[in-house]
Amino acid sequence: MMGQRLAGILLHATSLPHPGTLGAPAHRFVDLLSRAGARAWQMLPVCPPGPYDSPYAGRSAFAGDDRLIDLEWLARRGWLAPQDAQLAPFGTPNRVDFAALRAARLPRLRRAFERFVAEGCRPRLAEFAAAHPWLDDYALFEALRELTGQPWWEWPAEYRNYPPSRPTPGTALADEVEFHRFLQYVFDLQWQELRDAAHARGILLIGDMPIFVDRDSADHWAHRSLFLLDASGNPAVVAGVPPDAFSDTGQRWGNPLYDWDAMRADGYAWWIARFRRALDLFDALRVDHFRGFVAAWHIPADEPTAVNGRWVPGPGRALFDALEAALGRLPIIVEDLGIITDDVRALRDELGYPGMAVLQFAFGGDPDNPYLPRNHRENQVVYTGTHDNDTTLGWWTSLPEWERDNVRRELGIDGSRIVDDLVRVALESVAETAIIPMQDLLALDGSHRMNHPGRAEGNWTWRYAPEQVTPDRLEFFRALVERTGRDGTRR
Repeated sequence: MMGQRLAGILLHATSLPHPGTLGAPAHRFVDLLSRAGARAWQMLPVCPPGPYDSPYAGRSAFAGDDRLIDLEWLARRGWLAPQDAQLAPFGTPNRVDFAALRAARLPRLRRAFERFVAEGCRPRLAEFAAAHPWLDDYALFEALRELTGQPWWEWPAEYRNYPPSRPTPGTALADEVEFHRFLQYVFDLQWQELRDAAHARGILLIGDMPIFVDRDSADHWAHRSLFLLDASGNPAVVAGVPPDAFSDTGQRWGNPLYDWDAMRADGYAWWIARFRRALDLFDALRVDHFRGFVAAWHIPADEPTAVNGRWVPGPGRALFDALEAALGRLPIIVEDLGIITDDVRALRDELGYPGMAVLQFAFGGDPDNPYLPRNHRENQVVYTGTHDNDTTLGWWTSLPEWERDNVRRELGIDGSRIVDDLVRVALESVAETAIIPMQDLLALDGSHRMNHPGRAEGNWTWRYAPEQVTPDRLEFFRALVERTGRDGTRR
């Protein structure tokens, strides 16, 4: 973003309308962004999701989510019959049933792989794997998960213990490994077509990098020496955050925690590879839970909640110095929300990375609240809300009257058009970048919320329907972009 004033929209890729893929739905959304005057598309992590479809507990820090592979793209290349490229919607127009969707898509993807192999294209997979060193471990991990139906710590010893036995060519396991290589190969081809289309419209893609991976992930399986484990090889401590406004018992995420001493010893090689891969996909990255690099909340693995944890120091600046020495200046946004201490702010400012300001957190009554519009900074990204917040309309209807009164007095509004007013305030901010969730662009109520922090089930399934996009909403946003100089041409 590099000093430009611009506006963007936050929409996870799985929230695209049916069929929710990197094909026509994603390319139509790029067109929508252009018509609205937006210059950035921010997504949630595009990794294969972990338990309960959470993209923040992914099965790989490197792989792409094969739910996004477009079947019609496969049909155009002759790898899938045209009739197999058509899927009925699963769920409702605004909520997708991912389990049913996967069950319908998987046999079609396998048929595409068979046609791909029959056409003699298999050598392409070896070339792709050679260029992506993470792929062999990931493909074997996914193949074993698929064939056993078990997490990696319940596999037979020859695969559970790393390095594993490699599959014999011609076996079912070897074929399954090749299938998962194929999925990543296709994901990458489709992704690069989307990125090229976005760049042709002057639109940047902003990704999201969770600090942690899931225990049942290729990364934890293949790199156990980089995690804090007990004598039996199980996580000794797990990640989360202490009690806060979202939860009285905190959030016990359950992700394994890093052994930063071991990572420092090899020059943070895994992190460098991870950032390199992410920047192959995205123009900029939001780094989730930045405070965890200063100190992370360590919860004993046998604790049922996050209450009885403790803060343990992380790598601090040493990690980011190593990253920038290897990759150059990092185009990142740091997620500096929640319990933020002076040392976290100091590291953010030393590194010069923009933090976040969320308007929904601004009006609790503290005049020094950094999220109040009058306290914003240029080197910042302002949001009305994030994926963890209610929609602005849902937030407003649930506020106590005293806080609504604070909003009205602070902004000089009557509250009758609260969504439009908060979008306007975000774009008028001195912050260089303003990102608006798609739900707020469309002025949707709280039933369209993406995630409820601290609640395991019922999240991540929201998608918008094409009929919810109206010309007046796009014109409203475009006019604001032009009036506030957020078309990316001013500095």
